[in-house]
Amino acid sequence: FGSSTSSSLALPRAEALGRASSPPHHCQRPGAAMSKLNIDTLKKGIAQILEGSKEKPRKFLETVELQIGLKDYDTQRDKRFSGTIKLPHVPRPRMKICVLGDAVHCEQAQKTGIPFKSVDDLKKLNKNKKLVKKLAQSFDGFLASQVLIPQIPRLLGPGLNKAGKFPTLVQHADVLENKVTEMRSQVKFQLKKVLCMGVAVGNVGMTPEELRANCLMAINFLVSLLKKNWNNVKRLHIKSTMGKSFTIYG
Repeated sequence: FGSSTSSSLALPRAEALGRASSPPHHCQRPGAAMSKLNIDTLKKGIAQILEGSKEKPRKFLETVELQIGLKDYDTQRDKRFSGTIKLPHVPRPRMKICVLGDAVHCEQAQKTGIPFKSVDDLKKLNKNKKLVKKLAQSFDGFLASQVLIPQIPRLLGPGLNKAGKFPTLVQHADVLENKVTEMRSQVKFQLKKVLCMGVAVGNVGMTPEELRANCLMAINFLVSLLKKNWNNVKRLHIKSTMGKSFTIYG
């Protein structure tokens, strides 16, 4: 790993949004993310994952996850980074999104078959913790109309925020279906109390090239978030939902 030939590979430029305790990351730092990843190893790992999924086909679309192990990070003293990036190919096409909408967005959602909740629907939950928790568990993510965003804490309490699913803003100028696709394309890296994490970078229905592009962009962005860049990366693995883990770095 880390040969001079692989380190010169240019990785795709990311469209990224950073949030939380570390400084915002609106773009990648070019010098920070010189890849130590061996591309042939990545290709081999992807090929094995896709072959394995064909040998034992499942009744659902398996997600391909990037599993990350970090090193030389003190989660108590160092700032915990958080960043979101939009990948070039939708990793989770079946991600369940719900629109918390005003009248306009509820009408659009109904026409396009997107699940939605109106203000009245949210009021009926009456801040009941169990009902709000059930709502949070029923969907993978939420979009909310601009007028509703400030009302979410009053209507639902802290439930969605605690679940890590506080709604993403959607405006009337946005095409609702495009916003849903955008959410399904995004992955979030967030350092918590442990030095490991996993993010969805694709699925077994994708081509090797699509998976590779998503992996490279996700890894490149992750490295740009780390204080010592590649020196904080201990191991990287890729794994399908039901398949074996394959080490691509470390």
